[in-house]
Amino acid sequence: MNRSKFSKIALFLIVVMIFSTTASATMNVAVITDPTGKDPNGCAAGSQSFAPNMFQSTFIFSQEHKMALLSGGEGTSDVRVAAIIKALTELQNNGTPEQVVSVASGYPGIRLMAVNPTEGIAVGGDFDVYVVTVDNSSKITVQAASGGIAKVPPGTKGAIIHLRNSEGNPKAGTASTVRLQTAMNIGKMIRDGYPATEIVAQAFGEVARDSGEDHGGGAINLVSGVSTGDMFTPEQLNDVGYEMEKPYSKVSDNGWSVGYPEAENYQVSPIDGSPLDVVYAYEALGNTITVSNDNPTVSAYGSEEKGISEATSSVVTTAVKKNGYDPVKIAQAVNRAISIGSIVGVEYVDASDINVRENIKAVGVYYTAAPNGKSAPVWNLPIDSSIFDILGNVQTVIGVLLILLAVFRSTLIKSYFRRR
Repeated sequence: MNRSKFSKIALFLIVVMIFSTTASATMNVAVITDPTGKDPNGCAAGSQSFAPNMFQSTFIFSQEHKMALLSGGEGTSDVRVAAIIKALTELQNNGTPEQVVSVASGYPGIRLMAVNPTEGIAVGGDFDVYVVTVDNSSKITVQAASGGIAKVPPGTKGAIIHLRNSEGNPKAGTASTVRLQTAMNIGKMIRDGYPATEIVAQAFGEVARDSGEDHGGGAINLVSGVSTGDMFTPEQLNDVGYEMEKPYSKVSDNGWSVGYPEAENYQVSPIDGSPLDVVYAYEALGNTITVSNDNPTVSAYGSEEKGISEATSSVVTTAVKKNGYDPVKIAQAVNRAISIGSIVGVEYVDASDINVRENIKAVGVYYTAAPNGKSAPVWNLPIDSSIFDILGNVQTVIGVLLILLAVFRSTLIKSYFRRR
């Protein structure tokens, strides 16, 4: 990322941090099912927690290096952000996952996990994890590791999962058992040929149900570069994210969908009376980061209308199944949905408002909000790719900067009282 652009983002966000408390991920998981890096769904990672403000601890992703950095631990926020900055320096210097996370040992209570599709997975610092590997004969190995450095070496199918219970979690005491059970299930899914994206989604669901560390968070597909964005992060500062084991939306075969809690009012599609299927949050996570010819990753920009992302995703996915990645056909499908009220609060779109990235099976729809006080899209096509060079996830940029400002605020307060 262009350093000046990063600085502008920092200046813009710095005031937000005054009102926020920091959070730390309690579950970090990374999975590699194709160590050659060729499978578009062969490497994925993500984080969740019982704690609030999970958007601060999801992940940092470098498009250039195809590496995700996940953080956590029980160290203070200033120590954690110092460790993250040091790790990012190693990443920018082309460090391996092991080199990137090795900096965590110099910061008390901090955990760092890094993953790259062809370079493996590593975790460093203060942690209790299980390392999962699956060899060419389908033999599964699940090994406990605590502190120092643990890794899945390059060229190996495997995973690392960290899990602990947050303070105040009513299911405290379950982390050790759930960590092992989830690791074993991850190993079985790798052996059985499931893609990394689906395995990560299932891990989110299992951890949420059984350990109570259930608030998103989010995940990323490292090969295809698509993430859950802010699907599950809290709408308000100092709040918890979406509970990953809970219903997230209802969808029909014709492409109509509605998110919860509004979904409780619908038993069938209002379009044609077809039945609605319940999609749980962890399933929605998997659907979002798993790409295929007829299951694209869909992003909606330019409107803050509740549920518009889910509705757009359903419409676009149906259009792609019928007509492929044709921007004109996709725009027509979106406009039909606007006409019948499936998508509300936005103006009609043109083919130029549809950004198709067929190589990674992704579609972006850029709306202009209807004249009702909603904001317009921030970016015009084409997107400046330098925005995504270092940090592919805006929520993580916000999170890191919020932590930085918390440290800055603490320093100001101490200085003020010394002057008094």
